[in-house]
Amino acid sequence: MAMALLVKSMLGLALILLPLFGNLDFFSSTIVLHKPDKIENRGIYVTAYTAGSKDKRAALVNLIERSELNSIVIDLKDYSGLIFFQSNVPLVNKIGAADIRISDLKDWLADLKKRNIYTIGRIVVFQDPKLAEKMPEIALKSKSGGIWRDFKGLSWVDPTNIIVWKYNLDIAKSAARLGFDEINFDYVRFPSDGDIKNIVYSNLDNNDHKSQIMAAFYKYVDDSMKFEPVLTSADLFGMVLWRSDGLNIGQRYEDAANHFDYICPMVYPSHYPAGFQNFSNPAVHPYDVIYKSLIRAKDLVPKPRADLRPWIQVFNLGAVYTPEMVKAEKQAVYDSNSNGWLMWNATNRYKEEDLTIE
Repeated sequence: MAMALLVKSMLGLALILLPLFGNLDFFSSTIVLHKPDKIENRGIYVTAYTAGSKDKRAALVNLIERSELNSIVIDLKDYSGLIFFQSNVPLVNKIGAADIRISDLKDWLADLKKRNIYTIGRIVVFQDPKLAEKMPEIALKSKSGGIWRDFKGLSWVDPTNIIVWKYNLDIAKSAARLGFDEINFDYVRFPSDGDIKNIVYSNLDNNDHKSQIMAAFYKYVDDSMKFEPVLTSADLFGMVLWRSDGLNIGQRYEDAANHFDYICPMVYPSHYPAGFQNFSNPAVHPYDVIYKSLIRAKDLVPKPRADLRPWIQVFNLGAVYTPEMVKAEKQAVYDSNSNGWLMWNATNRYKEEDLTIE
């Protein structure tokens, strides 16, 4: 089977046929599965290391049950490209990407469901050193030769390559069938850090067309997950609510809003530049930065399929984040009529004082 993707080139419109290797859910599934109901999520993020430790995850589940929290985001594939659960995806095994840190994932998900805790599986898509190193033919290349790497020394796979798309969606489907309520797609973009002018893409004649590639990928996710028993979400830079030029990474809120159930803008105040909205240090103005960002969405897409559910900052960057500042972040979400929030702390250290304890 094939799908046609229209990509503008310098010579006009070029028709690129992207083979899907016969994998269309429309033909492979005859049962429409029940999808979870949307809720107002109040969640925390955990790494696979934390999720794989019964003691650490038990402490966080206890915090969820004693507080306003009702959701948990679990790493299934992170910036390393490693896969932390038994996926049964052939390419995962072929390249040696499996690193099973959550060996009892299915049973744990069942237990979380009994506790009425909403579960989200997170997949990092295009930043994937494991796949890039094992299959350099689909990695981003450098004009100076070899595989391109960002400032952290990490390699990426080519966002224009359909093999990469299918690989990640196969992982997503495998996770969906374990019992997750939602699959979250992160790093759904072109690289932003590093010598990006030195990147060679396989199917991109003009950087202005990055947004078209990402829009096609969002649709591919939508079509591929249509018959899976989960909701879907995408993480986008917070600045997509302020700019519609793709940010040179291909991300536009307008392109994603009708292909996912949730859009999760990363409206971390510390990530906005000095001078943003005349704030010398946006990090010390959490309410204003988040509220002013989120209310812009309705003007970009008046009636989107996706609910807006931002990531908020519970880490010290740009300022020491006090409980009062975290409370201000949450209030900005509520006042903007967004549908809940997700807390990000890379070390998974969440404090009771940042939460309402019930």
